[in-house]
Amino acid sequence: MVEDQPNNPLHGITLEAVLTNLVDHYGWPELAERISINCFKQDPSIKSSLKFLRKTQWARDKVEHLYITTFTGLDPWANFSNK
Repeated sequence: MVEDQPNNPLHGITLEAVLTNLVDHYGWPELAERISINCFKQDPSIKSSLKFLRKTQWARDKVEHLYITTFTGLDPWANFSNK
């Protein structure tokens, strides 16, 4: 059963769609500046980046955060506190 997730701005959006939208918006060079990971810097492709992002949660978190702040204007980490 599929649950509604009204507070999740990524609900229903695939990682491939997230990455494709970011590449279309920023391009690989600027994306690599904003998120410094090698799969964006050295011979970047959607396929190789997806493979890395699916295995590396910290990088995926950064990509999803950039997508949310870029396309929704929300900052999902604004209320996060490291206490």
